[in-house]
Amino acid sequence: MDTHYVIGLDFGTDSVRAVLVDTSSGEETSTEVFHYPRWAEGKYCEPARNQFRQHPLDYLEGLKKTVAGAIAKGPRGCAEQVAAISIDTTGSTPVAIDRNGNALSLRPDFADNPNAMFILWKDHTAVAEAEEINEVARTWGGIDFTRYVGGIYSSEWFYAKILHILRQDEKVRKEAYSWVEHCDWLPAVLSGTTRPAKLKRGVCAAGHKALWHESWGGLPSEAFFQSLDPLLTGLRDRLFTRTYTADQEAGRLTDEWAAELGLPSGTPIGIGAFDAHMGAVGGGIKPYSFVRVIGTSTCDMLIVPPDEIGDTVVSGICGQVEGSIIPQMIGMEAGQSAFGDIFAWFRDVLLWPSQILMESSRVNRETAELLVREMQQSLLPSLSAAAAATPLHDNTLVALDWLNGRRTPDANQALKSAITGLSLGSDAPRIFRALVEATAFGSKAIVERFLSEGIQINEVIAIGGVARKSPFAMQVLADVLNMEIKVARSDQTVALGAAMFAAVVGGIFPDIFEAQEKMACGIEAVFEPRKAHLAHYQSLYEKYKKIGVFVENRLT
Repeated sequence: MDTHYVIGLDFGTDSVRAVLVDTSSGEETSTEVFHYPRWAEGKYCEPARNQFRQHPLDYLEGLKKTVAGAIAKGPRGCAEQVAAISIDTTGSTPVAIDRNGNALSLRPDFADNPNAMFILWKDHTAVAEAEEINEVARTWGGIDFTRYVGGIYSSEWFYAKILHILRQDEKVRKEAYSWVEHCDWLPAVLSGTTRPAKLKRGVCAAGHKALWHESWGGLPSEAFFQSLDPLLTGLRDRLFTRTYTADQEAGRLTDEWAAELGLPSGTPIGIGAFDAHMGAVGGGIKPYSFVRVIGTSTCDMLIVPPDEIGDTVVSGICGQVEGSIIPQMIGMEAGQSAFGDIFAWFRDVLLWPSQILMESSRVNRETAELLVREMQQSLLPSLSAAAAATPLHDNTLVALDWLNGRRTPDANQALKSAITGLSLGSDAPRIFRALVEATAFGSKAIVERFLSEGIQINEVIAIGGVARKSPFAMQVLADVLNMEIKVARSDQTVALGAAMFAAVVGGIFPDIFEAQEKMACGIEAVFEPRKAHLAHYQSLYEKYKKIGVFVENRLT
C-alpha cells in the first residue's frame, strides 16, 4: 500500500505548529513550531485595556517556516505524498479585508494599525458592544438570534469586535469591505480564493460566533443589524450566505504557495475550523464525550446526534451548531476564559522580585538571567508539589476563576476574580492550590449546566499542554467533578485533529470517524476521583458558588 501523509496546521495564541502525519497509523512523522515574533514583543497589544491584536505577517511567516520545516524533517520524498492540508486557528479572531480580500494590515497604509489586524480571541475591548447586541437581541421585536449561542453574545466574538472597530476607527471603517475569521482566511490565502465572493466560510466559526443558523436563513437579518447600529448597514450582503463543514475542500494550493512550501501545486486545502473543535476530534470525541482542550483557557466540546437532542437548546453555553465539530452531529461548545493563564499569572506575580536580581551588582548579568530562567521553569512544578502536599482540610481559601471574565456558563467578560479566606498563614502553595481548585470549580459549573439541561456526559477527555504537564491540576479536576479524567497522549492533539480532517479532504478516508479510528493518538493517563476528597470538595464548591453570586451582584 502506498504511504500517504497529511499536514495539520494549528495556529495557537503564541505560535503555529505543523505536523506531518502518516495516515496509515496516525504517527506524527515530523513537527515544526514557529513562535510569532511580533506577538512575542508585545506589539499592538495593551493588556491593561484587554487589547490583543496579531499581525497577519506572524501567521504567514509561520505558515512558511513550519510547513517547509516539517517537510524537511520528514521522510525523503514525503512532499509528493502529501494528500491534503487542513488548518485550525484560535477564534473568534476576525480581520477586516478590502474588496480583493486583502487583510488591511498587509497594506502599507495600515501596516501598524492595530485596528486593521486580527483581533485575537482573548481581546475584550468590545464588552460594551456585546452588551448592546444582547439587549437588541432581546428587545428588537424579531427573532432572538442568540438562541443557539446560549442566549448571551460575548465580547470575544465576531460582531462585537467588528462593531467596536467600526466605531473606533474611521479609516478602517471606510476601507473594510468585509470581515473574515482567521480559520477561513488562511485556507483562502493558500488556495487563492480570498475575494469575498469566492471565500468559503466554515460552519464552525459561522455558527458559534457569527450567529449563522439554517432556521432563520443563515445570518441574522439586515433589519437586526440596522437596529443594532446603522454602521452595520449592508455588511450582511458582504459576508456570506453558505457554510461548509471541515471535511470539505476550500480550494487547491496555488503555484505560488506550492513553491513557498515545497509541496505539489493543486494539493487540496480543507475548510478551516477553530482549534478546540479540531482538537476534540484529535482527542477522540464521540457522542456524549466531554472533551476539554486545556491550555491558556479551556474550550469544552460535546457532540450529540440531532435525533437525540430534539428541540433542546442549552442555555448559557457558547453555542450548539450542526456540523461544527463533526459533520451531521450537533456540536456544543463551552469553556473557561482562563485556566493555564491563571497559573501563569500567579507565577509572574511571585517572580516580580527577579527584577531586583537582574539589577543586582552582586550577581553578573549572565548568572542572573540563568537563575531567573530556572525559576520561571521550576516555579509551577514546585508549587504544584507543595500544594499537593498540603493537608486537604488545612486550606480554607476559596477563589474564583474569573481572572479573564467568565465564558461559560452565562458569558460575562466584565467579571473579576476574588480570593477569600486569606490569613497570615496563607502561603504561596495554599494560594496556588485555591487557584487550581477554582479552575476545577469553574469546570464543574459547566458540567452541571449540561446535565441540568438534559445533556448526558459519558466520559471526560482532557487534551492540551496543561492536561499533560500538570498531574496535580488533573487530579483535583477528577476529585471535584467526581469523574474519571482521561488525558490524550499526543502533544499535538489539535494539529492531529486538523490532520484527520485533511485525510478526509484528501480522499484517504470516507469520513472523519474512520480517520479517527485509524489515526487516534490514544490515552496516556487516567485520573480517578479519590473518594476521601469528594465531600470536602463539594463543600468548597458550594462556597465557590455563593462567593460567585456575591461578586457578580456587586459588579453588575
